[in-house]
Amino acid sequence: MDSSLHEVWQAAAGSPFFPTVKKDTQFTFAFALLFVGLFLTGVFALNRTLINIPLLGVPASLALGFGVVYIWSNQEKTLLGAPIAFLPVFEPFIHAPFPNNHIHNFDMSTEAQPIFRAVATSTRPLYQLLRCINFAPRVHVQITEDGVRFASDHARVMQGVAFLDKSLFSSYTVNLPPQDGDDAPELPNFQLSLSSVLEVLQIFGAVDVATRAHKAEQDPYRSNLRNYRPDAFSNQTLGISGTCTLLYAEEGDPFKITIEESGVKTTASLTTYLPEIPDDIPFDRTDLTFKIIMQSRTLLDSLAEISPTAPLKLTITATKASPFLSLAGVGDLGSSGVDFARGRDLLETFTIQDRWSQAYKFDFIKNSTEAMRIANKVSLRGDSQGVLSLQFMVDIEGGKRSFLDFRFVPFLQEDGEDDDADNGEAN
Repeated sequence: MDSSLHEVWQAAAGSPFFPTVKKDTQFTFAFALLFVGLFLTGVFALNRTLINIPLLGVPASLALGFGVVYIWSNQEKTLLGAPIAFLPVFEPFIHAPFPNNHIHNFDMSTEAQPIFRAVATSTRPLYQLLRCINFAPRVHVQITEDGVRFASDHARVMQGVAFLDKSLFSSYTVNLPPQDGDDAPELPNFQLSLSSVLEVLQIFGAVDVATRAHKAEQDPYRSNLRNYRPDAFSNQTLGISGTCTLLYAEEGDPFKITIEESGVKTTASLTTYLPEIPDDIPFDRTDLTFKIIMQSRTLLDSLAEISPTAPLKLTITATKASPFLSLAGVGDLGSSGVDFARGRDLLETFTIQDRWSQAYKFDFIKNSTEAMRIANKVSLRGDSQGVLSLQFMVDIEGGKRSFLDFRFVPFLQEDGEDDDADNGEAN
């Protein structure tokens, strides 16, 4: 081709195409063809002979065909064969924007991402840790990039914190909303009904699939002769597994817990409440009076010895001399006490600056007994203000560890009690 495409277009513009039927008369012409076609069809139907096929049938078909074509080609003035008088009714639909491509391409990256989503392969550690702080109707939840913090508070005199580290989950994602300027993003805070959370976590039973499968494989009464080898109906062969998904889409949305086990999927949407985050009970780590690390089971047994007397107060005393650590309870049924001898078997770590003695409500201390049952070690610390801190170390399956922290505010001591304590120490 000698000339360029641009020259061809210019040459074509000089000789425009004029249709046989003008555009302004296409609708009238098409309507006339349809009328003629229908008329010839009616005549042919009344007199159906072989001679009338070329005389009436073929012209009727051509008239109907061309009439329909002209009506569809005149889209600017007709809509499905409607006259011009009816066009104002359909005008909003005619001029409505129509997508160039009928196939919608959804961009997954533009979808809103949830603020928090975590997946755990077992509900057992979550249930065990949260059950330890189940002494308040609601729990304060704070989502961080390192884990989820659950805090229970009772009248600002007792506090329990369970921190679910991100290592407890197989998948942990946090998308904090951006903040203006260089300010750090605000951490999501809300309240939940702790009893509802615990009820959902044990919806398939207090023991999850992984634990039941482990116990089933160790059952000596199984029909498989070689108990160490999984059979065709073992959990490993069947691929039975359970997952627990925690989801918090955006601020104000329900907190969703989805538990899937053996093909059964259950989703619970828990109502979130406005946060009323109280300040932590002040505990001065830089001004510790004493610090003791011991087996948590030993402390649990000591409280079990004191509990039968139904004490109202529990007095904890730490001294530099024997008995070093003593627990004493006084109640309506009498009094009882337990003394600890300093030694590696009972007290792994014993550090004291000065004599320390405070009294606490026994029922408050008793609320931490569930943590004593599942923990391996406990750290008892007391500051100069009398605040008691019990920090429990809990070993989780897979070599992981988690911590539970309890803080207690003591009873106010009268001046006479302080003088008696000082005199007893001097003697």
